[in-house]
Amino acid sequence: MFYSELFIFMLEIIGTVAFASSGAMLGIRKNMDIFGVNVLGITTAVGGGCIRDLLLGIHPPKMFQNIAYAGTAALTSCLLFFLFFLNKELLESKFLERYERLMSALDAVGLGIFTVMGIRTAMELENSQEHNLFLLVFVGVVTGIGGGMMRDIMAGNTPFVFIKHVYACAALLGAFLYIFLCQAIPDIAAMLISSTAVVAIRLLAAHYRWNLPRIR
Repeated sequence: MFYSELFIFMLEIIGTVAFASSGAMLGIRKNMDIFGVNVLGITTAVGGGCIRDLLLGIHPPKMFQNIAYAGTAALTSCLLFFLFFLNKELLESKFLERYERLMSALDAVGLGIFTVMGIRTAMELENSQEHNLFLLVFVGVVTGIGGGMMRDIMAGNTPFVFIKHVYACAALLGAFLYIFLCQAIPDIAAMLISSTAVVAIRLLAAHYRWNLPRIR
């Protein structure tokens, strides 16, 4: 049991670092000061989980119960800020394509991990054997995309989820996959497979420019 809880905690920390990095990097690109960079990094990392906890009636939200998540996000944001502060040439135009790829990859990792974690948290709170499928899927997707949406709104951008490639749909597919796999294989394996599937879909969508239909 101890090793299982430790693995889940490490997975959450990885997701926190990934999302905090994408938020902090957007703040740096927007020419924000170190406070703004930290706000974006922390919001991206814990925002979706905070929305999840409020929906599920967890008070106070877990980000306030365990400082490790917000602390990890703040540390990640500060490290990135000073990395670019001391190496301003990394913000030159020749690095922009690499920046976009890195941000997509970090977003994909955070999306995959937190979508699964959101569902798992909801499952733990339900006492009955019959889970509310709509609730589980909704909470999983909101946990995955919530922090990124708050990040983009605070940075003055149209939320990434509405305009760029397959994003929420990847979380949606990962959510259904995790719920299905939980009934067939051990929880840890289901988490790894489902989160990896979300990351793979996001990276493929970014590479091949898959988008949902839109009116131009």
